[in-house]
Amino acid sequence: MHIALLGGFDLVVGDVPVTVPVGSKRLLAFIALNGRAAVPRSLVAGTLWPEACEQSAYANLRSALSRLRGIGRKALDVCPTEVRLARKVTVDLYHARSLAQRILDPGIPPEELDINAATVDQLSDELLPGWYDEWALREAEQWQQLRLHALEALAGAFIDTKQFAGAVAAAHAAVQANPLRESSQASLIRAHLAEGNPSEALDEFERYTHRLRDELGLRPTPRLCHLVDGLQRPGSVW
Repeated sequence: MHIALLGGFDLVVGDVPVTVPVGSKRLLAFIALNGRAAVPRSLVAGTLWPEACEQSAYANLRSALSRLRGIGRKALDVCPTEVRLARKVTVDLYHARSLAQRILDPGIPPEELDINAATVDQLSDELLPGWYDEWALREAEQWQQLRLHALEALAGAFIDTKQFAGAVAAAHAAVQANPLRESSQASLIRAHLAEGNPSEALDEFERYTHRLRDELGLRPTPRLCHLVDGLQRPGSVW
């Protein structure tokens, strides 16, 4: 049994998606985001239904549990006072977090990471996109920051091991996640330069410069400009 939180919610048994009511999806997602820890029923009810009175919140929790019939109910271990994820359930976020943390670990050399194109894919999806509950947004922002740092570090690791296509892909994923983040843009420019494509590096720099100016009224930092020193086209103004 598998719960997917990245790129959207899914409950999958074997290779077959299981239909889950909306309220029960929120319950499963919240419990999954708490890892393997037991979560008090009071915390679950108060977090998922913050505007309801205590009695109504508990009633909503009981309803969400009751609608998790059959296979869906087996995803949880439910006790009178707490709820936790069943041991047999895997969650994509757990593996992706572990991967990101390994990439960011300065004690692990790039050649020991066993990185490939699939590594980029595992770090490319947002957490529960389109969910606007406060608890979901908070977790999504934490994952966003972790994966952006990991993608930037991954691009550097690909450059170090001369896997330039992977470096460009990792940096592109970071830029797509946050187009105005300068460190991600710097990773992409470095990847193009390392591959020997200065024109593409300059194209990315100019696109970023225009977007930064148009959306925020800012200019690139001297550190980013230094990456493309000597590549400026005649008549260009940064």
